[in-house]
Amino acid sequence: MAVTLEQSAFYRRSLSGFSEYVPRRWEDTVPQQPLAQVPDDATWCWQERGACRGVDPSWFFHPQNERGLSRLRRDRQAKTVCAACTVRLECADYAIRAREPYGVWGGLTEEERECIYRRLDSRRYPRDRGEGIRAAGSDVDSAISPSALGFTA
Repeated sequence: MAVTLEQSAFYRRSLSGFSEYVPRRWEDTVPQQPLAQVPDDATWCWQERGACRGVDPSWFFHPQNERGLSRLRRDRQAKTVCAACTVRLECADYAIRAREPYGVWGGLTEEERECIYRRLDSRRYPRDRGEGIRAAGSDVDSAISPSALGFTA
């Protein structure tokens, strides 16, 4: 999709010929992604038992434009918390079924969930409890493997 000059410019010429500042609308600067689709049978009691409850949420949700080594370190830090969590599978199942677009859920990063989504048939997307884990297969376990956490043998 092409962006017009008018949409991308912070300044535009007024009728008098002088440039004036035109602030962008918030909606134009935020990436347009589909909102998570909460499954009909979603329950939330598992969240009360999550290991992430006492941890800084910024470990699980990256700041805008975070890339490279800092993002890898933050993701590994979050995955370490997830690896010790008793409700990790419920969390990952919810995130996959809801197509959660942001954060680390059940040890799965946004990118890892995107790989799972691409493999799935959109006409038969997992919506029932437990189907997200079955559809993800071994991805859920490999997401918190020692190599994924940065440990070498």
